[in-house]
Amino acid sequence: MRLAILASRIRVEEKLLIEALHKRAIDFDVVNDGELLLDLARGGEEWRKYDTVFCRSLSQSRGQAVLQVLGAWGIPTVNTAEVTALCNDKLLTTLALLKAGIPTPRTLLAFEETTALQGVERLGYPVVLKPTSGSWGRLLARINDRDAAEAVLEHQETLGGYQHQIHYIQEHIRKPQRDIRAFVVGERTICAIYRVSEHWVTNTARGAVTSNCPVTPELNALCVRAARAVGGGILAVDVFEDEQRGFLVNEINATMEFRNSIAPTGVDIPSEMLDYVLARAGVREEVLL
Repeated sequence: MRLAILASRIRVEEKLLIEALHKRAIDFDVVNDGELLLDLARGGEEWRKYDTVFCRSLSQSRGQAVLQVLGAWGIPTVNTAEVTALCNDKLLTTLALLKAGIPTPRTLLAFEETTALQGVERLGYPVVLKPTSGSWGRLLARINDRDAAEAVLEHQETLGGYQHQIHYIQEHIRKPQRDIRAFVVGERTICAIYRVSEHWVTNTARGAVTSNCPVTPELNALCVRAARAVGGGILAVDVFEDEQRGFLVNEINATMEFRNSIAPTGVDIPSEMLDYVLARAGVREEVLL
């Protein structure tokens, strides 16, 4: 049995996974994606020594590219290239959620500044403008009035890359100073946290404080459905609480951080993740115990 952990650099999360692998005496390599030179015509024979490749790349673009190549070569990966591609693109995630009937904030899409402004005013202030790719709560803008909408849209059109000229316009959910991040591994929500902040962006990368969120049957069912909608695997499902509509799935992350979620939940998240990875690699259940 041999695994590969694909990473850009070793963060706390990867150190925890490595420690868990050592405890289980699992043979593994850490593969730095920055050092890779992939010969696309060669078929990846050097990768066939691995039973599976666990993608923990910090770079969405690098990780996605490597997963696409490995998938084409028939190398098992967690998560798959298809799941990762869906989760890395907020537009594709939203479409998958809507197709599966998962409740999600109302979202409009526009491609020109004038039309985007019409969309903003159709939803009503405040609204949220965000790029279709990215993480850590970066480049989000809450738009409170027309002046702000005109200014932000002009900046996106003039200064942003092509991704920022696809205007993803989402209704602003008046959440109770928190959101929920739920960790889905396979067919189970193993734990969840509240991310609490006085700022409207409730992301730990922006200073939110974490606490345990009970995984109720309702929350578990919703998050598992959301994970299935994008293809399943090891996923973090971000959920808003709306006073009238209840839980709304906002986004799904395919390479989530979890260092701040172990203590408040009391769940050994790295061990749960490895159980799934090893099961996908064909390790018998008694070996996992």
